[in-house]
Amino acid sequence: MTKSIKIAPSILSSDFSKLGEVLEELNQSGAEMVHVDVMDGHFVPNITFGPPVIKKIRKYSDLPFDVHLMIAPVHKYIKDFADAGADIITVHPEATDNLLQTIELIKSLGKKAGVSLNPNTSLESIFPVLHLIDLTLIMSVNPGFGGQKFMPEVLSKVKILRQKIDEENLKVEIEIDGGIDFDTGKLAKEAGVDILVSGTTLFAGNDDLKKNIKKLRNC
Repeated sequence: MTKSIKIAPSILSSDFSKLGEVLEELNQSGAEMVHVDVMDGHFVPNITFGPPVIKKIRKYSDLPFDVHLMIAPVHKYIKDFADAGADIITVHPEATDNLLQTIELIKSLGKKAGVSLNPNTSLESIFPVLHLIDLTLIMSVNPGFGGQKFMPEVLSKVKILRQKIDEENLKVEIEIDGGIDFDTGKLAKEAGVDILVSGTTLFAGNDDLKKNIKKLRNC
């Protein structure tokens, strides 16, 4: 039986002047969730948007908002993003003084909790909390900008994580983000991911969004 792959289009690559229309199109696209990259210009070298924008666009879609917080200190803003409409809140271990407390805070607000690992962040840093979270986001580029080249070396991290999750029978999904196209998506699926995040490929392709999502899912 082939495992069903979820697609999370990253609105970082969409037209920010038409976010409402983009979300309405995503509702009909076959995507399982909407990936929202939040950057603060401090933890990563770029700035995107914060809770007020997410709150405004939330009404345009019933899809889960998969909110990736690339901000520090992250714990100060968890509640703001939860209140704005995030369904999944993903943080980086480096962005908090106490990862366990941050995860507990996310859970206490009724949200799913994720932890993201940069290419140079060790897999072992997540093992103590793996049983407490819903999602692990493996970054296949150094975060900060869209359109970067995929780093194939992170696939070994995915394979080890897949084995550990399966052996311990944990309900943790593996998501991958960074340079995901129809070729690298196939490699990531073979390594054991559950969710593919893609922006540039889905929004800038020659085909329409719905076709690109189907093509990525079936790659």
